[in-house]
Amino acid sequence: MPKSLADGHVKLTILTDEPANPAAPTASELNAGIDFSCAVLASDFNWSATDSDKVAERALCDTSNKNAIAASNFQAGLTLFRMFDAVTGAVDETEDEAFQTVKAKGTTVWGYVRENGKLATAAWAAGDEIALGLEVLTDNPQRPQNAGGYIKRRVPLEPQKGWPEIEVAA
Repeated sequence: MPKSLADGHVKLTILTDEPANPAAPTASELNAGIDFSCAVLASDFNWSATDSDKVAERALCDTSNKNAIAASNFQAGLTLFRMFDAVTGAVDETEDEAFQTVKAKGTTVWGYVRENGKLATAAWAAGDEIALGLEVLTDNPQRPQNAGGYIKRRVPLEPQKGWPEIEVAA
């Protein structure tokens, strides 16, 4: 089986309602969600597990440190392109749906990332591998230091729960 470049193959779907089973969302739940894939800046997209907490568990007779792996940790954040009406220049509420969904500090959403050989635009299907599902809390959107290019906002996210390497339920 061939390798796949990541370009165009990372799908991010955000759900505003908790799925029945966050550790195994269904294709219908995911396909009814908001597809953020084309609204997120790829270069600083962060949606990952990080090192777990460690607990020192060395016995008196041990001559070197031994750590037990404890609570899992995750990190997340994304920069969203803003979308405006071409005629009025005002925010286009429909096209700007991704930003509108996460712009209020303290909003809880559930997000799922698929990273495989399928294009990001392909619908979710039962059995699809989910690289990481997260329940996240949004923080205040931030204006990027580099104000060139498209108008965009960085949204820091605070993961509350995570489900690494899961699968879309049937």
